[in-house]
Amino acid sequence: MSKTHTYANRFRLKDFPYLLWDTYTAWSKARPWRLSAVVAYCAVLSLPALLVIIINIVGAIWGVDIVQGRLTDEFSVALGPNAAQTIEEIVQDTQNKDKNLISTLIGIATLLFGATGVFYQLKISLNEIWRIRTSKGFDFWKLVTERAKSFAFILVIGFLLLISFIVTAAIAALNDYLKSLISEAAIYLAYTVDIFSSIAIITVMFALMFKFLPDAKIKWRAVWFGAFITAVLFVIGKFLMGLYFGEAKPGSTYGAAGTIVLVLLWVSYSCLILFFGAQFTYTYAKKYHIYFEPYNELDP
Repeated sequence: MSKTHTYANRFRLKDFPYLLWDTYTAWSKARPWRLSAVVAYCAVLSLPALLVIIINIVGAIWGVDIVQGRLTDEFSVALGPNAAQTIEEIVQDTQNKDKNLISTLIGIATLLFGATGVFYQLKISLNEIWRIRTSKGFDFWKLVTERAKSFAFILVIGFLLLISFIVTAAIAALNDYLKSLISEAAIYLAYTVDIFSSIAIITVMFALMFKFLPDAKIKWRAVWFGAFITAVLFVIGKFLMGLYFGEAKPGSTYGAAGTIVLVLLWVSYSCLILFFGAQFTYTYAKKYHIYFEPYNELDP
């Protein structure tokens, strides 16, 4: 497709299928399965620390028990009730308060290092998707800076999660009000509003990732469009993964390790979507000559 198609200076709707094909071609050459597997492995190690930090950050405003309950519900929908219960127990064990000062400080340092690990690996993977050459040497201050940036993303996710909870509560209140007026139509209206609000919040999250995680400078014009496409694909993928995990139950054959397998699969599949969206953003910027300046780009 891309060999015979000529792109104009501005995006046209008829270009979209060709953009998707060019994106898929480049995405498949970037070995996304390997990259997603690495991120999934880091996510399993980072998950307890990441959840503890987010629960405490958002819980300081919304309430720890409420936030933990909401997250458990989300995990239950995505991975199933058994996996959600296991994750909840892991988080509770991590928050054991019977520790002395030294153990607490070591625990905080371990939490920060573990929670930022997945974002640090995402940065490396996005650099590879965007063909950005990174330095081979060890730079301590750069490592500290990158970890600090990763922690900033945790704060951003916590903030977006809080907004999501507020929007969900507002939609529930609106749904209850509309039920007294138009019972059946209210359900569809609330469901539609919930989907669009989820896409909007997820778009913001992906846009921030594409803008600030990789070692590149890129215009917001490309970032927003790519993030929106990624968010739509992510919402569709989340629904399909929920059906797959609910019907096929891929973790059931692994016994006690089933939860870990489910998390690995869920993160791996989600990363495939994320990397496809990142590749789409890169392809879109290149095709329409939108400002894109990698600090050190690999040869094609």
